[in-house]
Amino acid sequence: MNSWEIDKGILIRGAIIAALDPTLISLGSCHWNIGVLYAIGVSMMAMALLRHMATLPLVILSLTWIFFGEWVTELVWNPPGSSSPIAALFMASYASPDLLIHYPMIPWLALMMLGWVLGRHIVSFKAGTAKISPEKILWITGIFALIIFFVVRGFNGYGNMFLYRTDNSWQQWLHVSKYPPSLSYYALECGLLAIILAFLMRIEPVIGVRQKGPILVFGQTAMFYYLLHRLVLETSATYFNVHGFGDISTTYITWALMVVPLYYTCLWYRKVKTSHPQSLLRYF
Repeated sequence: MNSWEIDKGILIRGAIIAALDPTLISLGSCHWNIGVLYAIGVSMMAMALLRHMATLPLVILSLTWIFFGEWVTELVWNPPGSSSPIAALFMASYASPDLLIHYPMIPWLALMMLGWVLGRHIVSFKAGTAKISPEKILWITGIFALIIFFVVRGFNGYGNMFLYRTDNSWQQWLHVSKYPPSLSYYALECGLLAIILAFLMRIEPVIGVRQKGPILVFGQTAMFYYLLHRLVLETSATYFNVHGFGDISTTYITWALMVVPLYYTCLWYRKVKTSHPQSLLRYF
C-alpha cells in the first residue's frame, strides 16, 4: 500500500468517526453533542499529515501542548463558565442546553501524536531497528508521569486547568480536569495506562493470546462497543427520562447486566467484520 492510500484511509476513517457525534450521538442525547468521537476523528485526520513528520518533532509538539497548553487555553477561557463554541472546538469547553463541546481537538491530538510515536517504536523494535523495548519505555514514562501528577496536584496551581483541590482527601486528589485535560490529568491517566500496558506486555508471553478473551474482543471492536453501549444506555436514559436515576450501585448493576451481552455481540461483530475486510465495517 502506497503512502497516499494510507493517508486516504486515515482521512476517511477520521471523517466517519467525527461525523458520528453531530449525527448518531446527538440524536441519542437529544442535543448537539460534539464529544470524544469528534476529537478522535478530527485528530486522526490531522495525523494523515503529521504522521509524515519525524519522531522527535512529534514528541516535542505533543509535550509542548501537554505542559504549556494551559497558558494558551486561559487566553480564550476563564472558568467557571463556558468559552465560545469556536474556542471549545479547539482547546476549551462549552456547555449550553442545546450544545455540548467537552472534547476539544488540540489537547487530544497531542495524545494521539504520542500514541503514534509509541506505535512507530513498537514496529521498529519488532523489526529489530530499535534497541530499547517498548515495555521498558512504558515502565519509565509511566512512573515519571505519576511523579509529575503528584507534584502538580500537590502544588495545586498551574497544571490543574483551574480545577484545584479544596482539601487533601483522595477524592480531591483524583478530581482532575478532563474537560479540557489538564497536565495533572494527562500525567495521572497516561501514567496509569503506561504501567498497565507494560504489565500486560510482561504477562502476555506467559498466559498467551486468547482469541476469545474479553480484552482482545473488546479491543478489536472498540468503536462498535462504544457506539452500542452509548446508544443503548444514553438513548434509553434520554427518552425515558431516567438520567440520574439510582446511585453508584445502580451504575455497577447496569454495567454487569450489559457487559455480558455486549461481549457476545462484539464477538459476533468481529467475525462479521473479519469476513468482509473491504466493507465499511472496517472503519468501526
